Amino acid sequence: MEPVTLSPKYQVVIPRSIRRSLNLRPGQKMHVVEHDGRVEFIPERDISELQGFLKGMNTEFEREEDRA
Repeated sequence: MEPVTLSPKYQVVIPRSIRRSLNLRPGQKMHVVEHDGRVEFIPERDISELQGFLKGMNTEFEREEDRA
C-alpha cells in the first residue's frame, strides 16, 4: 500500500509500481466505486484483453427443473 495525496482539484496520482503491475495507460477510463468507506478505481479493459480470462472456470452446475 502506497500513500497518495488528493490535490486541490481532487486528483490522485497512481504510483508507478501500481500503474505498471496493472498495465494502466494514460487516458484509460476507470470506474470509481465507494465501498465500505473506501474509494476503489476499477480500470475498463479492452475487449481483446479479456480473451481467455475465464479459462478453467467450472461451468458444471445443477439446473433447476423449471429451467431445463
